Amino acid sequence: MNPDFDFVGSEDKPALIAFSTPEWLHEAKTALEELGYKVHTAATHSDFLMRFSQVRYQVVIVEELFGANIPAENITLKSLQAMPTGQRRHATVILIGKDFQTFTPMEAFKNSVHAVINSSELFLLKQLVEKAVADNNAFLSSFRDVQNRIAASGNRA
Repeated sequence: MNPDFDFVGSEDKPALIAFSTPEWLHEAKTALEELGYKVHTAATHSDFLMRFSQVRYQVVIVEELFGANIPAENITLKSLQAMPTGQRRHATVILIGKDFQTFTPMEAFKNSVHAVINSSELFLLKQLVEKAVADNNAFLSSFRDVQNRIAASGNRA
């Protein structure tokens, strides 16, 4: 058994982060821990994909250049973008980079994520994560309500 394995309990709020820039990694980890998330850090693309497939992370933050020299080489981001919605619906995915304008909906849509954040605004990351999660939950509330009703009606049968 891997000694680094970290169990995630039913009461935990798991978050996964993937950064190549150590300063940004520290900022993201600190902000998420302050919000009460249990933070896992991916060291490589394969580590990220293995972790993401095993745990239903509530928040995922990826650096645009994680393990890459240009965004097109970011295998983690490309893999997330190619996943069917059902495999990643549980997570609020946030992309951080130097060239984004924070919370630009079209930029987020173009990158198949819920929010984009400019790296110069990492000092506000705690508030920005809270907003992204709240926006995503509001967007999915009707869908989740229908899912719960279907599940409840199935239990009565």
